[in-house]
Amino acid sequence: MPTLRIALAQVNPTVGDIDGNAAIVRRHTRAAADAGAHLVAFPEMMLTGYPVEDLVFRDSFVAASRAGLRQLAADLAADGLGGLPALVGYLDADGPATLSAAASPDHGPRNALAVLYEGRVVGHYYKHHLPNYGVFDEDRYFVAGDTLTVARIAGVDVALTICEDLWQTGGPFAVARQTGVGLVVSVNGSPYELNKDDVRLPLVRRRAAEAGAAVAYVNMVGGQDELVFDGDSMIVAADGTLLARAPQFVDQLLVHDVELPAADPARPVADGPAASDGARVDDLRVVRLQVSDERPAPAGPPAAGGVVEPVTDEAEVWHALVLGLRDYVDKNRFPSVVLGLSGGIDSAVVATIAVDALGPERVVGVSLPSQHSSEHSREDAAELAKRTGLDFRIEPIQPMVDGFLANLSLSGVTVENLQARVRGVILMALSNQEGHLVLTTGNKSELAVGYSTLYGDSVGGFNPLKDVWKSLVWKLARWRVADAERRGQTPPIPENSITKPPSAELSPGQLDSDTLPDYTVLDPILTGYVDGDLSRAGLIEAGHDEAVVDRVLRMVDTAEYKRRQSAPGPKISIKAFGRDRRLPITNRWREHG
Repeated sequence: MPTLRIALAQVNPTVGDIDGNAAIVRRHTRAAADAGAHLVAFPEMMLTGYPVEDLVFRDSFVAASRAGLRQLAADLAADGLGGLPALVGYLDADGPATLSAAASPDHGPRNALAVLYEGRVVGHYYKHHLPNYGVFDEDRYFVAGDTLTVARIAGVDVALTICEDLWQTGGPFAVARQTGVGLVVSVNGSPYELNKDDVRLPLVRRRAAEAGAAVAYVNMVGGQDELVFDGDSMIVAADGTLLARAPQFVDQLLVHDVELPAADPARPVADGPAASDGARVDDLRVVRLQVSDERPAPAGPPAAGGVVEPVTDEAEVWHALVLGLRDYVDKNRFPSVVLGLSGGIDSAVVATIAVDALGPERVVGVSLPSQHSSEHSREDAAELAKRTGLDFRIEPIQPMVDGFLANLSLSGVTVENLQARVRGVILMALSNQEGHLVLTTGNKSELAVGYSTLYGDSVGGFNPLKDVWKSLVWKLARWRVADAERRGQTPPIPENSITKPPSAELSPGQLDSDTLPDYTVLDPILTGYVDGDLSRAGLIEAGHDEAVVDRVLRMVDTAEYKRRQSAPGPKISIKAFGRDRRLPITNRWREHG
C-alpha cells in the first residue's frame, strides 16, 4: 500500500484574528512541507477561531472569512506551498444569516472545511452533525451540511469531517465506508474536560471501525474565554491501532507516515460499488474531488509522530488552568494580573497558576490584612511571594474599614462583607491605575453555595478556580508541590497554606466550617447536584444526610444571582457554571425541603 505522510497542525487560533490565524496556517504549512508531508490539516474554524458565537450573524465577518480564505490560498501558492493540499476550517455561508439557523433549513451560515491547493479553494465540506448541548449552540448558528466530500489527495481517497461528526454514529463516517475511502480527516474544536482524553481514543477507534478507514484527528489548543482546547491530536489505523498522538496543551505539528490503500473508484465494498460523484448514500450526497494523484516519496527516514502518554488528572487540570489564564490575559492584551494574597490555599494556588502562566514579573500579589488577619496568614502570603518571585505589596485595610464604621452603624456579617468590599476596591484601584487584570480566587464550591461577597472577594475579571471544587484545589496544590520537588525546585506553595483550616478571617477565629459543612461532605453533594443533576431524593439515596442535603441545596438555589455576576474562568468539568449550567434567577422550583 502507498504511504501518505500526514501533518496535523495542533495550533492556537484567536477568534476574529483572521490575518493572524492565516499567518499560523502559512507558518505550519511551511513546516509540514519541509517535513515532506503530502497533506496538512488544521483545526475546526481555524481561520476565524472557534467558537465565533454571534459574530456568525455579522455579514461583514462572514465576508471577511471567505475573502481571507481565498487570500490564504493565494498566499500559500506565493510561498511556494501551493502543491501541498491544506485543509483549513473557516466560516462560510450560502445564504443570509438569521437569528435562527432553523429559519432557513437549507441555506445560511456554515461551519466549513476548505481544501486549498495550487492557489485556489478547490473544494469544501460543511459540518453535518451540529451539537446543541453543554457549551455548544450550533443549531442557533449553523445550517447542517448534507454532502460528504471525498478528496483524492496523493492518490488516496480522503473523507472530510468536522468535530461533532465524530461523536455521532451514522452520518459521514458510515457513508465514508461505502465510498471506499482510505482515510477520514476529522478537524476539531473540542473543549477540554477532565478525563475527556480517555474518551477520545476509544471514540476515534469506533469511528475508524465504522468507516473501515484510518482516522486523522486534529484538535486545536489554547484558551477562548471560558473554554480551553487541549489538542490531543492523533492518528488511528483502520484496525484501531494508535499510530501517533500529540501532547495536550501545547502547539505541535504531528507528522506521521501511514500506509493507506490507493484510491480505486470502482473498488467494490460490502454494500455494493463505491459511491460516485453526486450519488446519494443514506442521507448524504457524495461529492468526489480530484486534488492530486502525485505522491513523491518523502526524503529521509520514515516520519514517526510518536505516542505521548497521558499525564495524571492533577497535571492535566493544572496545565488547562495555566493555558486558560495565559490566553485570556494575552489574547485580551492585559500586561499583567493582580490578586489578593491572603495566605490561604485558594489565593496561593491562583498566584502559582498565574506565575506559571505569565512569569513572576507579570503578577502582583497584594496582602490586604485587617485586624482579624492572623500572623501566620501574613507570613504565608509573604513566603509564597518570596518563593515565586512575584511583585508583593502590603495594603492594610483596617484604617479604611474604620473610616466606614465611623460614619455608618454596621455590625455582624455586614462588617465582614465591608472588609471584603474594601479589599475589592483596593484591587480594582490598582487595576485602574496600573492596568492589571484582577484575578478573583473563589473556587467552585464557594460559588455553588454563594459563600462570597458580591463586589468584595468576588470582584475581578477572571477566576482560574471558577470550575474547581475545593477538594480538587487541595489536590492541585499537593501535585504542584510534588512536581516542584521532583524537578529539584523549591515548592511555590507553603505547607501551612495547604494544611491549615480554611478561613476568610473576617471575624475573630472564623473558619469556613462555621458556615459550611466540611468540604469532604459538601463537595460530593455539590458534585451530584450541580454536575450530575441529581434530585434531592437521589442525593439522599446515595447516602447523604437528609438535613445536610436540604441545607446545601437551599444555599445553591438561592445563590444563582451571585453566580450570574461572577467572573469567567476556565471550564474543566462536565458542567461549568455559566456556559454549561443555565438556570433562571427567578425560580420557585425547589428540590430541598
